[in-house]
Amino acid sequence: MRYQEFTIEGRNAVIEAYRAGKTIDRLFILDGCQDGPIQTIKREAKKADTQIRFVTKERLDQLSETGKHQGVIAYAAAYEYAEVSDILALAKEKGEDPFVIILDNIEDPHNLGAIIRTANQARAHGVIIPKNRAVGLTATVARTSAGALNYTPVAKVTNLVKTMEELKKQGLWFVCADMDGEMMYDLNLTGPIGLVIGNEGEGVGRLVKENCDFVASIPMKGDIDSLNASVAAGILSYEIVRQRLKKG
Repeated sequence: MRYQEFTIEGRNAVIEAYRAGKTIDRLFILDGCQDGPIQTIKREAKKADTQIRFVTKERLDQLSETGKHQGVIAYAAAYEYAEVSDILALAKEKGEDPFVIILDNIEDPHNLGAIIRTANQARAHGVIIPKNRAVGLTATVARTSAGALNYTPVAKVTNLVKTMEELKKQGLWFVCADMDGEMMYDLNLTGPIGLVIGNEGEGVGRLVKENCDFVASIPMKGDIDSLNASVAAGILSYEIVRQRLKKG
């Protein structure tokens, strides 16, 4: 995978990006604009399940890098996304139990980049993120991952719960991070596993949490009761690594 510019401005440029199969994460359109090219872009966005935000001209001018946005700006993935099946295939190729990190609404690109970097070092086979209410593979994510994005596949899915249900059929079980859970050292974190990390504000969503097999807490000895999402992902990932090494 290779870094590429991720801001696309102008009606024809955005239409051609869709037709070329480019992965577009977010789309900003001038509120009230209803002409032919904009309608074409909206149809393409609907087919690709792209987030659309209708904004003012002032907002578009702020986002524009060229000053020639023509009422539309698209944010495309800096890297191409993998499929969930690619992640499982990588585990099979290495002869290892699958280890997948699932992120529930991580919106900070620095957190996502840091988690991808940790995933690579902890030998996770891939990362899964949701399409909506979450940051995608932007240039900031690519830089923060320090090159790990070249080696660790990231899949984007419409519904995390449905994806987890499908992965359970493949033999995976899931543990999520939550301060009210069982101490992580007391859980068996070996075997095919999915580690679920939520955002710092809301944590793991209710439906996602209900679909987890276990809830793990990280011991807290300080004066505050939460950790940065990427730090929590790192601690739990390496507890999984420790248990796998111990098992041999």
